[in-house]
Amino acid sequence: MNLDTVRNKISLYLGEKHKFIYKGSRNQIDEFEGTIINCFPSIFVIKTTNGVIKSFSYNDFIIKSIKIICE
Repeated sequence: MNLDTVRNKISLYLGEKHKFIYKGSRNQIDEFEGTIINCFPSIFVIKTTNGVIKSFSYNDFIIKSIKIICE
């Protein structure tokens, strides 16, 4: 999977509410619901249901640090 296909795939989810699973350092797992509110050339921004803004790089998606769960 290359960077352009990941950008296109994530931009399809723009404005939709989804569940996300983020695998952080030291086996910390963060599950949250939110909406992708913006896509930039190197990052995408998620606003969680409780109002927290989180940003992730497309590389996080490629290496499977963040997963989008479609329900």
